[in-house]
Amino acid sequence: MIDGWNFTIILYLKKSVIIIGPGHPLRGGLATFNQRLAKEFLLEGYDCSIYSFSLQYPSFLFPGTTQYASGPGPDDIKIFSAINSINPWNWRKVGRELKKKSPDIIVVRYWLPFMGPAFGTILRIVRKNRHTKIISITDNILPHEKRPGDEAFTKYFLKSCDAFITMSEKVMQDLKKFESQKPARQVLHPLYDNFGSIISKQDARKALWMHSGLDIGLEDKIILFFGFIRKYKGLDILLRAMADPGIKTAGIKLLVAGEFYEDEKPYKKLIEELQIKDSLILKTDFIPDDEVKDYLCAADVVVQPYRNATQSGVTPLAYHFEKPMIVSNVGGLPSLVHHGKTGLVAEPDPHSFTEAILRYYELGEDYFIPHLRSEKQKYSWENLVKTISELAHDLQK
Repeated sequence: MIDGWNFTIILYLKKSVIIIGPGHPLRGGLATFNQRLAKEFLLEGYDCSIYSFSLQYPSFLFPGTTQYASGPGPDDIKIFSAINSINPWNWRKVGRELKKKSPDIIVVRYWLPFMGPAFGTILRIVRKNRHTKIISITDNILPHEKRPGDEAFTKYFLKSCDAFITMSEKVMQDLKKFESQKPARQVLHPLYDNFGSIISKQDARKALWMHSGLDIGLEDKIILFFGFIRKYKGLDILLRAMADPGIKTAGIKLLVAGEFYEDEKPYKKLIEELQIKDSLILKTDFIPDDEVKDYLCAADVVVQPYRNATQSGVTPLAYHFEKPMIVSNVGGLPSLVHHGKTGLVAEPDPHSFTEAILRYYELGEDYFIPHLRSEKQKYSWENLVKTISELAHDLQK
């Protein structure tokens, strides 16, 4: 039994963490990541909440159909829709609020320079409490599609942080070009283990028929392109690979599952020119969280033909569902997918991906499974929380 004095000590020792970044009702990989990280902090005894956005992007800057999820949010995580990304008065208000709350640690996600002014201003105000340690998980230092102001906004943001975590060597290298003095640690992107457990390929393909009307036979050879469709992700490279006679002869089909974040007309035109419509299964809508496992488990292999990359949230998703990967030899992808073990690495061109796809089917899915099961043990949320905690502790010295 805990007496009043000991209970007071426990409360006093309990560390508080606030995560700044997207959370429900905003949708997408960043929100999913932040909510899973918050859950891990809570599991390990921290007091944790998320400060999300009241306005993340103005509608004219958002490339998808909607920024918001349709389903309920997590009932065990406090999420405050507080930050307006384009309102400086709001930045000051939120900064003062967080300064007063004085959490032990703020974990701030940085993925786009557009957020630099808002986050940088908020954090400068928080720092005035001389208590809160600010650690940024930097998904990107500079974006895949560059815009004016990127470097200035990034510098402004980085100066407001105490330490950094990256999830790829490429981002670490980019970070060091801007900020080489402050502490920085690299960790593996944890597995997305909140989309459910692995189900059989047969059950997954039945589920796709039931909720999405996708008719995939149990014997069909299915490769999967998963996630938002943007130029740097190289879907057009994969479409050209699908036109190869060897791919057609093998009866391989490409399942594209993800929403267009750019004009879809060039892709439709390319499909017509290549005459590959019969080799494609297109589900170009946002994929709800409760359907993610069906797409991953229905596929034979996940294909990422990226032109450039730092790290990818699709990779830990594939690890979780024990799906081999074929990835481009760019950025941090080759260090995450071990060639000939957890998948295959190809050059970002159609011919190389054609060879890799055919090679994959020569080897067979079972060839990769033991390596996937061994490698996935390294991708833990516990390790990420431990790294954040160690950085914060070191900053107090």
